[in-house]
Amino acid sequence: MKTIFRNLLMLPALLWGLHSQAVVRTDSLYSTVMDEWVKYNVYTPASFDDSGLTAYPVLYLLHGLSDYYGAWNNNAQLGEVADELLAAGKICPMVIIMPNAGGPDTRNTWNGYFNMPGHSYEDFFFQELVPWVEARYHIQGDKAHRAISGLSMGGGGSTVYSQKHPEMFSSCYAMSAWLDNSDNLQEAEINKLYYVVKAVQENSAIRFVEQADEETLEKLRTVKWFFDIGDDDFLLEQSERLHMLMRNKRVKAELRIRDGIHNWSYWKSALYTSLPFATKHFGTSK
Repeated sequence: MKTIFRNLLMLPALLWGLHSQAVVRTDSLYSTVMDEWVKYNVYTPASFDDSGLTAYPVLYLLHGLSDYYGAWNNNAQLGEVADELLAAGKICPMVIIMPNAGGPDTRNTWNGYFNMPGHSYEDFFFQELVPWVEARYHIQGDKAHRAISGLSMGGGGSTVYSQKHPEMFSSCYAMSAWLDNSDNLQEAEINKLYYVVKAVQENSAIRFVEQADEETLEKLRTVKWFFDIGDDDFLLEQSERLHMLMRNKRVKAELRIRDGIHNWSYWKSALYTSLPFATKHFGTSK
């Protein structure tokens, strides 16, 4: 009887130990904007408290063209990297949201973070995804505790989202970012890949800064910016150009050009800088 009683006393602690493990799990929500279910992966730290007594900062982490919501964890071991950095005290406990915005069949599957004919992803992100996950995962839900990052197509998406909504993000870390597109679309087949390329043109992060007035520039200065790209990446010139434009217009941004190309080895290594960068600027933005 004493043994049974002792085990019953230990049960809550055992259950908490099971619950409190850091996890990356898949969830979904129905988008009325796009009339479809959208999956996302979510990383919650070992300290995650689903009672709602603790509120967490959040990082939105965007994938690239032809990838999907599971790419960050499957290809860059996001969960393991975050656990490692958390254990080393290099990042704070945070929730990381990795939403789906694509798939490998780029000609027949919608890819991209912008609104396109029949696919209003940008509206979905701000009107549905952000409110949904920030309530569901007890996120603090203000600029000072919200960051965004991404690679390639997601690097461009995170940059443009921060340009359009600087009041929402404390920091933006763009890896190997697809920031603009100057290809001639007239000869391209009209398919879903055509529309995402056209959307990148229409939402050029470079043109945004070129055309920004002083009021807009002042808002951009409230975001902490970081561009990270390999010296042999085919998109290198875009990050260099945007960084110089921002520098000339007195919008402070960091640019790191490291040894590497446009691949997962590079993006995994970038996590060791991007996650601490988000942590560093949580709570500092006004």
